[in-house]
Amino acid sequence: MSDINPKTSKNQESEDSVPSPEEIATNQGPPRKGPASFFSGSLTSILFAWISLILSRKVVEYFMIHPQHYSSPIAQSAASGFKTLVIGTCFLSTFTFAFIGLGLLVVFVRSLFSANYPLSD
Repeated sequence: MSDINPKTSKNQESEDSVPSPEEIATNQGPPRKGPASFFSGSLTSILFAWISLILSRKVVEYFMIHPQHYSSPIAQSAASGFKTLVIGTCFLSTFTFAFIGLGLLVVFVRSLFSANYPLSD
């Protein structure tokens, strides 16, 4: 048997982990995101949307140039399902990146008008 009381060791650990007021004043947590962060995120997402749109067009062109020729109806159905899945995923990524980019652009504009600048005394 151990003669160490688990309750006292937990209390000692919690007392050691309590930050001092000086540590609280210097460590305010992660910095807030600013308009530049929103704008760069918006540009990045819109760039990915544009790349996804180009990729989606190329995929559609590929499947139009290379039609499916299978004698088995099951193989034809599987190939058609795969084609639909690939094209749908490409356009879903385009929509997702564009939607996120436009959303971040709106947040960027909103952050410009409602910026909380500290007032000097």
